[in-house]
Amino acid sequence: MLFIYNLIIHIVYFFTRIIALFNAKLKLFVDGRKETFRALESIKTNDKVFWIHAASLGEFEQARPIIEQLKSLYSDYKIVVTFFSPSGYEIRKNYDLADVVCYLPFDTSKNVKRFIRQIHPDLAIIVKYEFWPNLLNELRKTNTKTLLVSGIFRKDQLFFKSYGKWMRNFLSAFSHFFVQNNTSKELLNKINFNNVTVSGDTRFDRVHKILNQDNSIDFIEDFKNNTYTVIAGSTWKEDENLLVNYINEVATDEEKFIIAPHKINSETIASLRKSILKKTILYSERNNVDLKDYQVFIVDTIGLLTKIYAYANVAYVGGGLATGLHNILEPATFGVPVIFGGNKHFKFNEAIELIELGGSKTITNQTEINTILAALKKDMKLRIVMGKTCSEYISNNIGATPTILKYIKEQL
Repeated sequence: MLFIYNLIIHIVYFFTRIIALFNAKLKLFVDGRKETFRALESIKTNDKVFWIHAASLGEFEQARPIIEQLKSLYSDYKIVVTFFSPSGYEIRKNYDLADVVCYLPFDTSKNVKRFIRQIHPDLAIIVKYEFWPNLLNELRKTNTKTLLVSGIFRKDQLFFKSYGKWMRNFLSAFSHFFVQNNTSKELLNKINFNNVTVSGDTRFDRVHKILNQDNSIDFIEDFKNNTYTVIAGSTWKEDENLLVNYINEVATDEEKFIIAPHKINSETIASLRKSILKKTILYSERNNVDLKDYQVFIVDTIGLLTKIYAYANVAYVGGGLATGLHNILEPATFGVPVIFGGNKHFKFNEAIELIELGGSKTITNQTEINTILAALKKDMKLRIVMGKTCSEYISNNIGATPTILKYIKEQL
């Protein structure tokens, strides 16, 4: 099966490079990988190395509290952070706690052998669910200490199918699995992997820590002006269609909106702005204007959303109606109700649990979003109860990072 996989991966890589000539995101994916081994030249033979791999930005946020602790405790080690996706790499390529940030090479046998040889990690940490056969095979062959952190497994994955033995074998590369829930542990136990700890999700540690930082933003305070404000973060077109209809047709003058789209290219921002009938201002236009006179603020930049959530009375998190739900824990940690689309959230434990607890609500159509937003605007007690549920949910689930760090200390 590995032979067949290698044949397929070479074919996929060939066509990916062709398609990249006509697709901007795939071009980043392909061109970025041309720089990987050059970037790794700063890693010398005698360096001690921690290697952390995250598929994209969400997984990086899960790795971040671990990286911060490793940097603090083991200053003599170099830290290499790799990404699979351009959406993660492009935003965090200048991350200051890493010595090298680069793309993970495409999963060919030749690539991964060269990669592991060049970084020679003393410890490899893979976040959540990046299971590349050739990579895992090389880690296993080189006896590299390898951890899976914030892992999550589902019974429909190939590992747990009768025909998935060839993939199960690669899981033996992991020295230990730190998983989010008991279901994942039970699934691994059933296929005879008992080196498993239910540690939870490190993102809870990350977002809980946000409360201790300075989250003030003067221009957001000026815009909000002590007015009830809905903050919509990481929105896609599917989210924005519903939000804009609510803003245009239902919202009163006593409520304001901050929208931070997932895509911030000029065409997307211009289209969004044109669709809104209420008085609207962009982040890039914020200077020398009286922000309190505007009802809608569009954030056409990156890096501010986490702090902006601190000003929310209600948060809407995008992606649940599109490709997949974005981070709902960031607004939840500020103790505000969280709303999101209800089509693409079923792989996210935190979404399911917050719905069950009553801290979050899902929507799938215009009627539902209109009803929920209007109800939350009217009912302060409901907002308080939902917000308290969210903040308690965060505080009740912290602690994964210390558990993982304790294990690492024992292994080094």
